[in-house]
Amino acid sequence: MDATLKPQSTGDVEKVVAWAAAEDQPLEIIGQGSKRALGRPVQAAHVLDLSGLTGIESYEPAELVLTVKAGTPIAEVEKLVDDNGQELSFEPMDYGPLLGCAPAQGTIGGVLAANLSGPRRIKAGAARDHVLGMEAVSGRGEVFNSGGKVVKNVTGYDLPRALCGSYGTLAVATTVTLKVNPKPETSATFMLSGLDDDDGIKALCQAMGSSAEISGAAHLPAGVNGGSSSTLLRLEGFSTSVDYRFRTLQTLLASYGAPSRLEAVETGSLWQTIRDVKPYADGATPVWRISVAPTAGPQLVASLRETFELQAYYDWSGGLVWLSCLDGALHEADIRAAIDAVGGGHATLVRADASQRANACVFHPQPGPLAALSRRLKEQFDPKGILNPGKMVSGV
Repeated sequence: MDATLKPQSTGDVEKVVAWAAAEDQPLEIIGQGSKRALGRPVQAAHVLDLSGLTGIESYEPAELVLTVKAGTPIAEVEKLVDDNGQELSFEPMDYGPLLGCAPAQGTIGGVLAANLSGPRRIKAGAARDHVLGMEAVSGRGEVFNSGGKVVKNVTGYDLPRALCGSYGTLAVATTVTLKVNPKPETSATFMLSGLDDDDGIKALCQAMGSSAEISGAAHLPAGVNGGSSSTLLRLEGFSTSVDYRFRTLQTLLASYGAPSRLEAVETGSLWQTIRDVKPYADGATPVWRISVAPTAGPQLVASLRETFELQAYYDWSGGLVWLSCLDGALHEADIRAAIDAVGGGHATLVRADASQRANACVFHPQPGPLAALSRRLKEQFDPKGILNPGKMVSGV
């Protein structure tokens, strides 16, 4: 009989997973279900619902350390740190708008399971870089702890980094410890209008190589967010520093035209739109998340335009391409061939219907040695293959 199992503690999770391993019963691991449509459909008779594992275990603002249960809503975590003048610097994106769920509905465990980072990743690093420690239950039904509550050098495996981005296929995280950072005093966006993709990305890369300390670099071609194209550079920090760096960019990028300036409120709204892929939120077309070298993005998009109708925009100074297939087809082979042609990278199918996701390589196929390493990790953490089976790779 299908069942939803809702543990209230790490001990409960341990018992459920130990039972599932003993009985060879696969489990679908969810928090609030907001990212259930990410990855391949999971075939499991039982759902392990972690939404009961909520609450802040400890928060030390002066030490910049937060320990929280994995099922705690991300909105609650962000409000807590914001109320204390701090932030999660990796700027976790919210897939809710794109996948048809309510915004900010996910959990902190889900954010880390998918290693979700926003535009500030180019400066602050990925979600996994902000994890200090983690308590989790392996597919063997064994509780383990890795890391701690301080930043220090360690020996051996850095298990939290392995678990971040594993989509719940290696272990079930129950508690996480994160480092937080002071929130910047203000922000502004340096905006150039009317540039084509090539010039837009050149301007972004030139700015990234400067001393302007960019915390967001995106190019929205004409029509993506209404009107003409926008080439966007976000500046954060003390107001005097933001003003100085804005003038630095004016001088550096003078050949691309006169910039506009967006102040803090408009900057916050715009970069949330970019972060959460809101330009594609109202549609149902397949959406791909493509990572290539920043300068290769325009070439990739131009080559694919010759094959099918699409819309695309660029984040991470061109290194991240959000691409929507307007004809409703996946074009998986075309996209992966185009990535190889521009020097390599990877593509993840983020939005598609269940039948399309079941028959596609949602995650980029791994080279042989890396795939072998992934199999060994899976065998060590989840030898019975009961945790989110088939979520990332068919049959695994």
